[in-house]
Amino acid sequence: MRTIVVPGIGGSGPDHWQSHWERSRPDLVRFAPTSWDEPDLDDWLLALDRASDGNASLLIAHSLGCLAAVAWARRHRTLAAGLLLVAPPDPEGPAFPDAAASFRAIDLDGSLQTPTLVVASTDDPYASPARSASFAAAIGAGWIDVGPHGHLNAESGLGAWSHGRELLEAFSAGARLPG
Repeated sequence: MRTIVVPGIGGSGPDHWQSHWERSRPDLVRFAPTSWDEPDLDDWLLALDRASDGNASLLIAHSLGCLAAVAWARRHRTLAAGLLLVAPPDPEGPAFPDAAASFRAIDLDGSLQTPTLVVASTDDPYASPARSASFAAAIGAGWIDVGPHGHLNAESGLGAWSHGRELLEAFSAGARLPG
């Protein structure tokens, strides 16, 4: 099984927890869309196809990458082994970037039938806790509130984010998590 890292806009720089995890786990594969800063849903889905290379895959997504992961899992039910969705944005929220307008078309209703865990912060500027919890419920995912950590990105000062890694390990092992 492949484990694919799916960053959001900007591609998760060197201080982002996803980049820390990649440096410590060479088995992680980062998907590579044409543009990190001008995201196009079709391009991001093709990049996920290339990264999975037809293999069952666990996707570790952040922010806009969460929406791409959901869309990809809907298209590839047999390949989506699991989704860890961290800080998914609200596509209808006021902070959602205009550059990512194509991501608003993603169907966010109905269970994915894929093991999925949504991890959210209580003070994420891109989605309220209520919105991230309803997103998780709509796709049939577990939901965990990790407290006030902003958008759970490099600016949140998480470093290698050991709590997130523990959640990933428990999720990957099939542990029953709250939510």
